[in-house]
Amino acid sequence: MRTAHSPGEGKMKTTLVLLTLAACAAGTAVADPPKTLRVVETVQIKAPVDTVWAAVKDWDSLNKWHPGFSADELVSGANGKVGAVRKLTIKDGPSFTERLTAYDDAKHTYRYRIVESPLPITDYASRILVRPGHGEGMTEVIWSGTFKRKNTSDSPPDAESDAGVTKLVKGVYRGGLDNLKKTNGG
Repeated sequence: MRTAHSPGEGKMKTTLVLLTLAACAAGTAVADPPKTLRVVETVQIKAPVDTVWAAVKDWDSLNKWHPGFSADELVSGANGKVGAVRKLTIKDGPSFTERLTAYDDAKHTYRYRIVESPLPITDYASRILVRPGHGEGMTEVIWSGTFKRKNTSDSPPDAESDAGVTKLVKGVYRGGLDNLKKTNGG
């Protein structure tokens, strides 16, 4: 026994099947964009806030307290002035540029963004904050940043994966903070 179908019913079923297949294909063919990642590293230093701030506040002084950089040069603007651009050179490595986006000498903090970089990250924005620490005579330095991995594939190489770029940024922060502690009273 056959049931009668309306003339448009077959076309509607075909359209539904095609739409379902297209939706499934789109879901597997297009990768999710890289998500925003965040790293926060801190250090406690037995030294006055003003002493520690003096060590980190100059926009062209990162190479003076971070062992991973061989040069830090202002290419435009001035220290402590929003919009200043610095060129950083990694020891035995490439250079990249960063722009100062906020600076507050009274609150001992500044923010910056990477402008151009060969690093496997994008949309990088960071903040350094120096404030009283836990315990008398202690200073806390907080270095935080957000970023995305540059490689947008579903299966990037380990060094370019979310875990890989997070490890890279954590390593940069730890290297700088640990050395800052060592050179400013421990």
